[in-house]
Amino acid sequence: MPRRGVLANEKPWTPKELADVQAELLADRDRLAAELAATESGIADLVRDSGDGAGDDVADAGSKTFEREQEMSIADNARDLLLQTDKALGRIEAGTYGTCESCGGPIGKARLQAFPRATLCLECKQAEERS
Repeated sequence: MPRRGVLANEKPWTPKELADVQAELLADRDRLAAELAATESGIADLVRDSGDGAGDDVADAGSKTFEREQEMSIADNARDLLLQTDKALGRIEAGTYGTCESCGGPIGKARLQAFPRATLCLECKQAEERS
């Protein structure tokens, strides 16, 4: 019977491999936090400048609204990735990294190497996408 988080044809995560993943996730967290701070600052600037548009025509107002919404979407994405990163780091600390949150089976190294924030095995992810 394979160990939790390990497929039958692969070796368990070594401490070095987990440390490498953890280091990558920590670097991602720092990058995402900086990106989020910059984006939120840009949004604040856009909101502050939007009050100055008394003489703007409809196209200018629409352009400002589009730009603000685009920045908000980028910030939401960065927040989501930051949350996923923190959850992955928590799973490493808890010793549950590589275990599917849905079925409890292994996620597999190849999937986690491609997407270290994965919380579902391939089968559960495919089922989720179909529903």
